[in-house]
Amino acid sequence: MTIDIIDLTDEQFANLNAVQLAMVRAAQTKKNELIAEAERTTQELFNMLLANNTARSTMYQAEQQRIAAEVKSGTEVIRQDLLYQLAYEGLQSEGNENGPYRYPENPNPNLSPSQRFIAVRNYYMKVEDPDARLQAYAMDTLARSYLGEFYQTLYDLLASYC
Repeated sequence: MTIDIIDLTDEQFANLNAVQLAMVRAAQTKKNELIAEAERTTQELFNMLLANNTARSTMYQAEQQRIAAEVKSGTEVIRQDLLYQLAYEGLQSEGNENGPYRYPENPNPNLSPSQRFIAVRNYYMKVEDPDARLQAYAMDTLARSYLGEFYQTLYDLLASYC
């Protein structure tokens, strides 16, 4: 797999841990799927216009440009999300005498409320069953104090998957 979602030197790439490498690969996969879907859509549009004898119309060029703009903006969203996740994972890799920061074993008190929200959300999103996920979160007393005002927001988010 060619990694072109972000620009990393060989040294920077070598310094990524396993979790960060997985994040980069997942983001690259999302980008590749986005591009493949755009190419499929463009081909379907061309085939439809060809069947209607309008393949040389300006509509095809306009739609190509629109699809290209969507791919560009979607790729940028994926890239920014990856950069945020990599920076956040860098914070997570630190630790204290109890080991590296991981929710709920060793929560990081230095994180901002929004970063805490993301850490707890990521932890609970690993659970496949949405009902079990919501029930486990509802019984998590640490999350109530750790998230504060964001507790109810995450509860509502997890409930929306049920």
